[in-house]
Amino acid sequence: MLTFGVFITVLIALVSCGQGPSTTATTTSKKVFVVGYSQSNNAEPYRAQLNLQLEYFMKKYPDLKLLPITDAHQDSTTQVGHVQSFIAQHVDVLIVSPNEPAPLTAPIEQACAAHIPVIILDRSVNTDCYTSFIGGDNVLAGEKAGQEALQLLPNGGNVVELQGILSDQPQIDRDKGFRAAIAANPKIKIIASREAKWLKPNATTIMQQWLSQYPKIDLVYGQNDPMALGAYLAASGVGKASRMKFIGTDGLAIPDGGIRAVQQGQLAFTNIYPTCAQQAAEYAENIVHHQSVQHRLTLGITEVTPENAPALYKQYYLGS
Repeated sequence: MLTFGVFITVLIALVSCGQGPSTTATTTSKKVFVVGYSQSNNAEPYRAQLNLQLEYFMKKYPDLKLLPITDAHQDSTTQVGHVQSFIAQHVDVLIVSPNEPAPLTAPIEQACAAHIPVIILDRSVNTDCYTSFIGGDNVLAGEKAGQEALQLLPNGGNVVELQGILSDQPQIDRDKGFRAAIAANPKIKIIASREAKWLKPNATTIMQQWLSQYPKIDLVYGQNDPMALGAYLAASGVGKASRMKFIGTDGLAIPDGGIRAVQQGQLAFTNIYPTCAQQAAEYAENIVHHQSVQHRLTLGITEVTPENAPALYKQYYLGS
């Protein structure tokens, strides 16, 4: 990858030889920096919204060009190939939302060895050889959900937990935070937990099985909103949704997202977990201009309750 100074030197040489400007420069000799983004799974509403927001915020920087976002469909082998393709293209900045930590570690280190700046979003890898990690506080998100469970079940009760991909750090952290919080009331028991891979259809199927298996479920903790809403759908289908409470995390301000679900009474509580898209675009711009960025940037979360949901939806909704 050429530095800005070397690029200008080479560009002047090419023009003097009559070969015209480089393909990465405009006719005014201003460089356009190429950004590649490897997404783990576009099917998750949170990640689809992240994609839309990243495209939106990247347009605020005319010297950044975001290549078409790749979708690994929750397959780590596919995502490794996507990352390696971006490395082969010598992108100026590589952004990755890892599907799983271990499989994506080696390609991230390959990018590092190729001197390509890497921004990791939300899900970690097993190396520190990246330029910046940007994510929310997943332990805190789990704690907030657990604290809400304490309020909803003051006399105790049976809880089931729908988990994301078990090897994902957000899943590990949200589970840790939730369990630590509800430990304050020993009468609250997690009677079942299963991996639903962040997906609503998986959660619906699992919840249907739990409803047949367990006669009394008081609260469902979905580690993201789609899983919580999948469980709500299953319980509604057999007329049991009113007997239990549903908690999620993501808090997307979209018509079928978590904030609206709290407004409508489907979810009792969720957190607005940041997509990190705005910060990723800003950091990409800083990086290509050799400005410093934090190696780890942890963003805050916002609690969504029936009382503040209408105002938060109005605040964050971007329209269609």
